[in-house]
Amino acid sequence: MTQKTGQCLCGAVRFTVTEFGSFGVCHCEQCRRWAGSALFAVNVPEAAISIEGADAIRSFRSSDWASRHFCGTCGSVLWYRYDKGVDGAGEYEVCLGLLDDGNGFEMKSEIFADEKPDSWALTGGHPKYTRAETLKKFGADVSGA
Repeated sequence: MTQKTGQCLCGAVRFTVTEFGSFGVCHCEQCRRWAGSALFAVNVPEAAISIEGADAIRSFRSSDWASRHFCGTCGSVLWYRYDKGVDGAGEYEVCLGLLDDGNGFEMKSEIFADEKPDSWALTGGHPKYTRAETLKKFGADVSGA
C-alpha cells in the first residue's frame, strides 16, 4: 500500500504513514465511549508514522497496555497506542476516518465482539474475538477486567 496522509478535524495534528498493518474494529465499552461508536483503526508500526503538530496531542492511559491520544485543540480521536512491555509496543492503531484516503483496507478482525451492541452488524468472514479472548492476548486478568 502506498503512503497515506491524515489529520484531525482542525488540522493541528497531521501525519504521514508509510507502512500499514492490519485493519480491525474494537467494540469494547472504552472505545465506544471514546470514539462514539466502534473504533475502526489500522495498525501502524512506530517507525512508519511521522507526525506534525505533536504539541497539540493529548493522551491518557486507559488500560494496563495502552494509551489513547486525541487533539487538544479540536478533540478529534487520533489513535490508540500500545505501551512498552506488551506485544506490539510503540505501535499505533490509527483511526481510519482520519486518513485523507481510507480506501484499500480489508477488515481482518473484530475484538470485544461479544460487547457489540445489537443495533449494528459488520459483514465478512474475519475472526471475531470475545472479551476474554482479547484480554488474554494482552495478558490481562480476565476475571477482574
